[in-house]
Amino acid sequence: MPPREDPNGGASPSEPAPPQPAKAKGKKKDENKDDDLSEEDQALKEQLELYVVRAQDPDPGVQKLALESMRNLAGEIAQEFQKRQDDGMPTDSLKELVEQIVSFHMKVEKLDLLVKHVDSTNYKRTCLYLTSSSKYLPAPDDMSALKIAFEIYMKFGDFANALRIALLLYDKSLELKPIFTATDDFQLKKQFAFIIARHGLSIEIDDDIAADENEKEALQDIISNIKLSEGYLTLARDIEVMEPKSPEDIYKVHLIDGRGATSSSLDSARQNLAATFVNAFVNAGFGQDKLMTTPSDSSSSGSSGNWLFKNKEHGKASAAASLGMILLWDSDSGLAQLDKYLHSNDIHVVAGALLGIGIVSCGVKSDCDPAFALISEYFSRDESIIRIGAILGLGIAYAGSQKEEVRENLTAFLTDSQVPLEVLVFSAISLGLVFVGSCNEEVAQTIICVLMERSEPELAEPIMRLLPVALGLLYLGKQESVEATAEVSKTFDEKIRNYCDVTLMSLAYAGTGNVLKVQKLLGICSEHLEKGETHQGPAVLGISLIAMAEELGAEMAVRSLERLLQYGEQNIRRAVPLALGLLCISNPKVNVMDTMSRLSHDADAEVSMAAIISLGLIGAGTNNARIAGMLRNLSSYYYKEAGHLFCVRIAQGLVHLGKGLLTLSPYHSDRFLLSPIALAGLVTVLHACLDMKSIILGKYHYMLYILTLAMQPRMLLTVDEDLKPLSVPVRVGQAVDVVGQAGRPKTITGFQTHSTPVLLAAGERAELATEKYLPLTPVLEGFVILRKNPEYHED
Repeated sequence: MPPREDPNGGASPSEPAPPQPAKAKGKKKDENKDDDLSEEDQALKEQLELYVVRAQDPDPGVQKLALESMRNLAGEIAQEFQKRQDDGMPTDSLKELVEQIVSFHMKVEKLDLLVKHVDSTNYKRTCLYLTSSSKYLPAPDDMSALKIAFEIYMKFGDFANALRIALLLYDKSLELKPIFTATDDFQLKKQFAFIIARHGLSIEIDDDIAADENEKEALQDIISNIKLSEGYLTLARDIEVMEPKSPEDIYKVHLIDGRGATSSSLDSARQNLAATFVNAFVNAGFGQDKLMTTPSDSSSSGSSGNWLFKNKEHGKASAAASLGMILLWDSDSGLAQLDKYLHSNDIHVVAGALLGIGIVSCGVKSDCDPAFALISEYFSRDESIIRIGAILGLGIAYAGSQKEEVRENLTAFLTDSQVPLEVLVFSAISLGLVFVGSCNEEVAQTIICVLMERSEPELAEPIMRLLPVALGLLYLGKQESVEATAEVSKTFDEKIRNYCDVTLMSLAYAGTGNVLKVQKLLGICSEHLEKGETHQGPAVLGISLIAMAEELGAEMAVRSLERLLQYGEQNIRRAVPLALGLLCISNPKVNVMDTMSRLSHDADAEVSMAAIISLGLIGAGTNNARIAGMLRNLSSYYYKEAGHLFCVRIAQGLVHLGKGLLTLSPYHSDRFLLSPIALAGLVTVLHACLDMKSIILGKYHYMLYILTLAMQPRMLLTVDEDLKPLSVPVRVGQAVDVVGQAGRPKTITGFQTHSTPVLLAAGERAELATEKYLPLTPVLEGFVILRKNPEYHED
């Protein structure tokens, strides 16, 4: 083993330590002498001058010792300063020294010099410090810190970490191709493809990345998420949750005392619609359920045809689309089962099938593009609901793909003056999802024209508020790129001008942690407005969107939102639960849970409904027993309120999302990467929830399916080099922040050892508990390829 450094930063025992005690004595004795130096001070001065000379010595050992001794001087001044303050003595003479030292420290801040000076023993720690501190740096310093970390990782051949930074900074200047071409290791390239697929990027594998046709196809399959369904079902079988669940299994009516128990037997259309969503969320991706996929001969009541027709009109659309959710990521089987509904005589069923085709293809790409081929045939239909099904289906299937054919088809709707308002709005939203974060000028221009040309009564419609959201999605997380569009928005009709302005700013700075923007939004929330102004809701959501970037900011945002609950106007209080839901999505923090529990009984119906939905969001995919209990009690408390009961059911479905195997969190890769597609889905649904009564409880409940964009298995699945599941022991525990800690600190605490595949909860981290294999990625999440360790020998 190499000799460990002395943790106190001192010299090693073989070198004589500099005579330091003399300093302190000299200082105490001659504190008030300004001019003539005592003998000891004179000796100290000479000693310092000697250090300066030695710091330029060619021998690195001598240099190190001299530099360490001068850094100790900076520390001693701090101690002396404190001591003088405690004793009530003047500190002016020290302040001059402090100014000199500070200016010295500032001059040395040339981060680009790091690339030359780091070595293989310390580069990981250096890069960890750079990437972690970048969250707290102002632009453009944050980007330069990350780019330097990228260069260092590339220099030392740590390509998987370099790829994570490239995805974080993803723009045209930092292409992903050089990372692939920097290595000939095909297994490593497969691991890169898994990381890119989890992030949701669709890139083309060309001859430069892999020359061999078979290799090229293998990589493209991984990036297209072809393996996702198979891996998810492997996890489900291992944890033994393959058995389909019915909505009754989730409601657990027998556990509720009294009045709520009887009312659930009523076969109302709204309760059936709620059951459709619960069934879709709970069985998402499992390919089988008890309402939609049961063979029709088993029992007359269980066949999917019968369940469809227990719903009314637009409820049938959501029921048909739910099949897409149940068969999520399995596009071959899904398209085959949905095809029969495309031939229905009921327009709502056809619309639902089109939406289902989009859902089943979400995040899964294919060479022959079956989703586009099937959906585009229905654009020419006159019925609004069929058009909306097709448009929203495309938006979900091709989110983030920037597919040109989608733009051409959807732009045609936006430029047609005869098109109904609702079709316009959904076209804009789907364009926003497909071109999320692309800053595409043509799409932006098209949406701006719609906002400028519409009359005042049209702009007052609640659903029209989703147009600014669609525009903002184009600039999601792209910061100042939004400024030109924001200037144009100031010329809009006053009905929508402020709403647009706030929405654009909050989306453009989403996930950046920009404190100044959060302050600006808090300022907007503190205004007392006339009736009819609606832009404070998006401002509240914006606080969460921006502050969710790092833990400290998120905690402070929770406090600020608590204050808004106490002092804010009613329209602000209605948005606070949704903002808290976004901050702690799939991460049920006890203090937030308590706040939601209180608000779910609020006198204002909009506040209580938002709180109920948000209980579902913070518990999404966690099976959290406490939230499940709260929701059961709420279902009996609100048994006479159809709207509230619907919200309770949706929340129950979310808590048991994928039977507890899925997450809605847009963050992954150890909370380092933020998936823009997942965030886009969440933002759209939360903006729709700002007006619960007219959108989610109205006829646009199928907007809840946009949450599909954020659904991902919260798994660690280890595979061998042939991508076959390989079970190994891993330790899973709470992640520990080890930035700047000396030695080799533990990265997890309170861990338990399990065999893979395993589930990872919010804030958890995994590490291998065996030295037999080496992982090809530094972060053990999702699909991890393991390679046999050549240095490992069985005992």
